[in-house]
Amino acid sequence: MISLNNVTKVFKTKSGMITAVDNVKINIKEGEIFGIIGYSGAGKSTLVRMFNGLERPTKGTITIDGKEISKIRGAELRKARQEIGMIFQHFNLLWSRTVRDNISFPLEIAGVPKAKRKKRVEELIKLVGLEGREDAYPSQLSGGQKQRVGIARALANNPKVLLCDEATSALDPETTDSILDLLLDINKKMGLTIILITHEMHVIRKIAHRVAVMENGKVVEVAPVMEIFKNPKTDITKRFVQQITDEEETMEAVQHLLEKYSTGKIVKLTFIGETAEQPIISELIKEQSISINILQGKISQTRTGSYGTLLIQLVGDTEHIDKAIEQLKKQQVGVEVISHD
Repeated sequence: MISLNNVTKVFKTKSGMITAVDNVKINIKEGEIFGIIGYSGAGKSTLVRMFNGLERPTKGTITIDGKEISKIRGAELRKARQEIGMIFQHFNLLWSRTVRDNISFPLEIAGVPKAKRKKRVEELIKLVGLEGREDAYPSQLSGGQKQRVGIARALANNPKVLLCDEATSALDPETTDSILDLLLDINKKMGLTIILITHEMHVIRKIAHRVAVMENGKVVEVAPVMEIFKNPKTDITKRFVQQITDEEETMEAVQHLLEKYSTGKIVKLTFIGETAEQPIISELIKEQSISINILQGKISQTRTGSYGTLLIQLVGDTEHIDKAIEQLKKQQVGVEVISHD
């Protein structure tokens, strides 16, 4: 559906040449929710602007649904953009227009007849949950409602791709979740390919299928979201995973637990997918002659399954503790011994 091949973007500035995007290669499947995550300055916003031709790559190609966006111009580019919707961090609504008129605006530009425009706008208002707010102006809406208008407007021309550039960054956590749920619903109902640009791992965890991690203009890692949680390969990816798992806080707690529990072994267990939902600990107690103290734990949900960590203390003789650890490993549980007698 979408292919980026050796895409590079270099800007000329007073202080010299700056490479904002550096030799990026990505393939995105039709109907996929694909995340691009990076901190400020990573190059992700420059990258997303090249998806719809707002910026052109210095070298490399961007192909969307068979069209090489990086080469087309004029009327052909304008037509291609109708198939690429975009929503923004700060909504970019027309403040002098009502909700209904904001959503209608791209249809007017596209020359859609008035009757068809009206029907399409009503469909979209219902889709994004803005019934009763049709005649309100942006100044009368909450942040979440403004973003729902932005989403409806981006969907007006039935695009095949929806670009979301930090679309939830200006929203509170509860509103963020409601917008992400809406995007997930749109993806399921319309089969829309969605590209999420964000610096928040929560956004990726909640709805993305796969994610590309960017740093200093480069894509340093691309993988399914569950694989990123299970086996982050780069330091920057590990930092993003820590946003969800609170790894640093966990290690502080471990130091406290090491002082408090001086017998047996303290073990960190990592559960991925189905293993996070199985009664593994109760089975371990039944089958091995050991005692287990659960010290700390957390389970998070991703789009494709669960991810969890659990700190436990195993108490018993060395032989039985070692057997318990082997049993855990056979059940595809990540096992890390933090301390032992």
